[in-house]
Amino acid sequence: MPSKPAAAEKSAQRVIKKYPNRRLYDTNTSTYITLAEVKQLVMDAEPFVVRDAKTGDDLTRSILLQIILEAEAGGAPMFSEAALANIIRFYGHAMQGFMGSYLEKIVQAFTDIQSQLSEQSKTMTPEMWAQFTAMPNPMMQGLMGNYLEQSKTMMETMQDQMQKQTEQMLGAFGLKR
Repeated sequence: MPSKPAAAEKSAQRVIKKYPNRRLYDTNTSTYITLAEVKQLVMDAEPFVVRDAKTGDDLTRSILLQIILEAEAGGAPMFSEAALANIIRFYGHAMQGFMGSYLEKIVQAFTDIQSQLSEQSKTMTPEMWAQFTAMPNPMMQGLMGNYLEQSKTMMETMQDQMQKQTEQMLGAFGLKR
């Protein structure tokens, strides 16, 4: 039986229904909302789920992908064509599960660093900001070194895990290196 806090947390999740005419209905406010308003929910870190109004299927991922698609098409894209092509190549590849996990961890690490910098910046005066932005390039690179080291460590861990799994699989088939 779920605990009361878990049940309360579940009910706090906003439910948005998507109708066949592509309209989105926010059940919390009893109003139709736009994709831009759903994007604002994401920006505000509000928990929500998008459900097909007829079947109840979870459509949250497709709505999030639609928001990304509009953002990519609407100005300065985050992903180059080469990066998108590389991501596409991982679909159906044995590395697909690892790549998704890796990207998720990298984005989370970047978000954590950004959050830490934002928190620290609240105590900075305009003069301190001017000094920070005027830092020589090597110093700025050193600041990002921790992030890059985390990324490298995660990639090495992922490679080690894959190698061990491959050796175990080959061993199960009687094939050893």
